[in-house]
Amino acid sequence: MDSLKRERDFLVGIDSDGCAFDTMELKHKECFIPRIIQYYGLQGVSKYAREVAEFVNLYSQMRGINRFPGLVETLRLLARRPEVKQRGVVIDVPASLARWCEEEPRLGNPALKRRLDETADPHLERALAWSEAVNRTVDEMVHGVPPFPFVRESLQRLQPQADLLVVSATPQAALQKEWTEHSLVGMVRAICGQESGTKKEVLKLAASYPSNHALMIGDAPGDYQAAKANHCLFFPICPGQEERSWRNFCDEGLDRFFAGTFAGDYQQRLLDEFNSYLPAEPPWPLDAA
Repeated sequence: MDSLKRERDFLVGIDSDGCAFDTMELKHKECFIPRIIQYYGLQGVSKYAREVAEFVNLYSQMRGINRFPGLVETLRLLARRPEVKQRGVVIDVPASLARWCEEEPRLGNPALKRRLDETADPHLERALAWSEAVNRTVDEMVHGVPPFPFVRESLQRLQPQADLLVVSATPQAALQKEWTEHSLVGMVRAICGQESGTKKEVLKLAASYPSNHALMIGDAPGDYQAAKANHCLFFPICPGQEERSWRNFCDEGLDRFFAGTFAGDYQQRLLDEFNSYLPAEPPWPLDAA
């Protein structure tokens, strides 16, 4: 991060999972969620565990959350489902993991290993074992998934005028593998995964660019919040409408960004549509916390 200096007049950050690549549902439904059920003993309520984990990570305002806070929130919501209580399944929400998620700025396996070495906490040990199992499953499962249509074309049009960064909460190794597999890695200045810090921290680089010359492209509310915190513009890739979103960016949004007509009414229309896709509350009843 310290070596990244401004080279062009514009900066564009691009999220990866669910934004540039159609990997988000594959990773969560085939890799993350089965390992949650396995490592947290949720076989007896697996149907409800899947529903909750999919809501948290894919279909709500929490979409795109880092895996560890996502795990904590999944367990919290699952513990409040009446159906789970009726089956006599006790959900343990590990307080030490929740506390670490609040305190640690770089939420990844290396930081978790350091905290585990300091504390020998069994809850952190289980979370690390789960996360490592997720990484192994992702490495085995996720391949052959091309970028969404119009991603490559957009990068090609952006590259001559903009410094391009991958800004993601995904581990660095997985990002490097995916962007290399599809010959996109040479089109970006750097790949900034979870080990580089939060998206908000990475986008602090926008301070080196003129006003309205920095843009984040993302598919989750957290992407927008990171952009807003750093006075960046934001182009949303709407869940379920990814191809249309990328076509709109390639055909119109990109030109507006370079021409200085992106901010204001145009961006607000995009945000209004984006927010209509992701509810804040789950569709099922919850017991009091």
